[in-house]
Amino acid sequence: MKMAHTCYRVKNLEASLTFYQAAFGFSEARRRDFPEQKFTLVYLTLPNDNYELELTYNYESDGYDLGNGYGHIAIAVEDLEHQHQLHLTSGYEVTDLKGLPGTAPSYYFIKDPDGYQIEVIRAK
Repeated sequence: MKMAHTCYRVKNLEASLTFYQAAFGFSEARRRDFPEQKFTLVYLTLPNDNYELELTYNYESDGYDLGNGYGHIAIAVEDLEHQHQLHLTSGYEVTDLKGLPGTAPSYYFIKDPDGYQIEVIRAK
């Protein structure tokens, strides 16, 4: 077995595509349109990675309540401090660099257009 994809439901497909492509370098791997059922699925991948992020766009949705049980996805980067600075200067909503109790800073969070938080972690 292996993980296949993670799904996010988005209220503005174009804004979400722009965010994930600009902030992380995702590219569109495939798209499935179902106009009769009023939804579109877009699968994104990172370079050299087969794991997919599925963006589900329901044409008639006003958005989604993330609730308080939502977790997050995590993206590992080689130069955490550089990526953090890029996200800050690009105007994205990001937290300060953080570390687990008693450890050096090793991650931060960035919000996408729908309010989903993405953890950006130092690659091991």
